[in-house]
Amino acid sequence: MEWILPIAGIIAALAFLILCIGIVVVLLAVKKNLDHVAKTLDGVEGQIQGITRESTDLLHKTNRLAEDVQDKSARLNTVVDAVKGIGGSVQNLNSSVDRVTNSVTHNIANNQENIAQVVKWSNVVMEIADKWQMRKERRNSVNFANQPVYSEKQVYNEDTTNGGNVDHVKINAGLSKDSDLK
Repeated sequence: MEWILPIAGIIAALAFLILCIGIVVVLLAVKKNLDHVAKTLDGVEGQIQGITRESTDLLHKTNRLAEDVQDKSARLNTVVDAVKGIGGSVQNLNSSVDRVTNSVTHNIANNQENIAQVVKWSNVVMEIADKWQMRKERRNSVNFANQPVYSEKQVYNEDTTNGGNVDHVKINAGLSKDSDLK
């Protein structure tokens, strides 16, 4: 039995050697994996630095854009205020036109009879002016003794009355029978 102890020692040493060899193999595999992880992290670090630079640039551009939008918004506010002012002016103009229209309509309604009378008298005055012009032309012509003053309507003159009872003022003025002059 003495021989068991040295054999047990050899077996323990062999087991320890196998254990150490296994540990070395595992550690070499772990080292290989850690080297791959380190390379991957180096690549990720480079990419993160690029993303960080791009993010920083994007943030600066966003800040400049925000400032530009604020500036343009302030300018646009003045335009909006101006448009509001124009809208108010147009509304005031519309209300003024409405008041004037209502006033004119009211005055026309109140003075309708007077307006009709003015129109009537202006027609009479224009008719008298036309007759006066015709009479003037008739006097300037060579043969004007029996010529009627106005050819479209029945005209009063000495030939058409046949000595009847006719107003001599109308005859002298050369007015027609249906003249509005009273």
